[in-house]
Amino acid sequence: MSSFKVTGGLKLKGEIIPQGAKNEALQILCAVLLTPEKVTIHKIPNIRDVVKLIDLLSDMGVKVEKLGPESYSFEADNVNLQYLDTDEFLKKASALRGSVMILGPLLARFGHGRLSKPGGDKIGRRRMDTHFFGFQKLGAEFHYDSKREIYHIDGKNLKGAYMLLDEASVTGTANIVMAAVLAEGKTTIYNAACEPYLQQLCDMLNRMGAKITGIGSNLLHIEGVKSLKGTEHTMLPDMIEIGSFIGMAAMTQSDITIKDAQIHRLGIIPDTFKRMGIKMDFRGDDIHIPSQRHYEIDTFIDGSILTIADAIWPGFTPDLLSIVLVTATQAKGTVLVHQKMFESRLFFVDKLIDMGAQIILCDPHRATVIGLDRKYPLRGIRMTSPDIRAGVSLLIAAMSAEGTSIIDNIEQIDRGYQHIDQRLNAIGANIQRI
Repeated sequence: MSSFKVTGGLKLKGEIIPQGAKNEALQILCAVLLTPEKVTIHKIPNIRDVVKLIDLLSDMGVKVEKLGPESYSFEADNVNLQYLDTDEFLKKASALRGSVMILGPLLARFGHGRLSKPGGDKIGRRRMDTHFFGFQKLGAEFHYDSKREIYHIDGKNLKGAYMLLDEASVTGTANIVMAAVLAEGKTTIYNAACEPYLQQLCDMLNRMGAKITGIGSNLLHIEGVKSLKGTEHTMLPDMIEIGSFIGMAAMTQSDITIKDAQIHRLGIIPDTFKRMGIKMDFRGDDIHIPSQRHYEIDTFIDGSILTIADAIWPGFTPDLLSIVLVTATQAKGTVLVHQKMFESRLFFVDKLIDMGAQIILCDPHRATVIGLDRKYPLRGIRMTSPDIRAGVSLLIAAMSAEGTSIIDNIEQIDRGYQHIDQRLNAIGANIQRI
């Protein structure tokens, strides 16, 4: 198990390019199974979860060719369906939550799928009901072996259907869309997720020959087609990484320019950080965060304490609430952070409290952060990263703290951020991998 040794108190300066979007990559990579033709994808992030998924596709018989540092081609013309019955497949798939999204393409193109219970972050219960509800509506039958935790799904005769999803699950919507594009007839999905990642997937599928309308809304219409062709696709920059860099710049009093952020696809993320008092300038598609000693948290119009809560898109993404929380520790003012979707995602605040932060954990979903305007700087400690987003939040805290910090279990951070230590060291950080 590797660790980061972080020297705090350093100001960063320079330009940084965000990686391709992790959450988009996991969907797009699964979609290559929908066609026997070549699919070329650019801006693929070199992170652990994505590399594992590419390896899994290769093991399934997909021809994978690396064209450049962030570009690959995929050709799924000879998928080995027998591999799905092996213990090796089940073991590899269970280690990666994103692997659940191979089910939609497998059902659509081959009529059946098999998957062990996916793993992923330990951030709370993430149920699979939405995925299977959609598959059932399309006519699939599934069976769950509770002893081995294996899903068996038969989808030989998928037919379009109307469905109202019980939750606007991003991965659930993506999975259902990929199953529906080759189903017979028309599918209508109401309460569909509409995140930019999902929009990107739908746009890519349409270029492949699918017929999807309503993209960007929560009401999707899909006319099933007989087959799909190859295409070329470029990932969006990772909005979670962009938000992380904005918070990091404020915490460390750094002067940073985030290049090619595609600001128009970030929703309310910039405005939310502005409400934290963080200054930023938009220069074309670049975001410049100037060095600032002080930033003051806004209040509601009536003067009451600001609440920042997660919500389905176009609301504020839950993946950035931990960044908001840690950034608030050195601000002036108070904010209530309300994490509605996952019950364990605030359980890293004890490490921040040990560093000297003023935080009240109200319950598993809410934390009140009292910012004292850098009056009491954080201090370096040894801590462990519990998940991807909390891990980067602790890294940001360590970079702003006095002294040296050790962060263990950085494999969690590597799952979501490519070469984060090298990229930040290039603009002035001091992060050693030990």
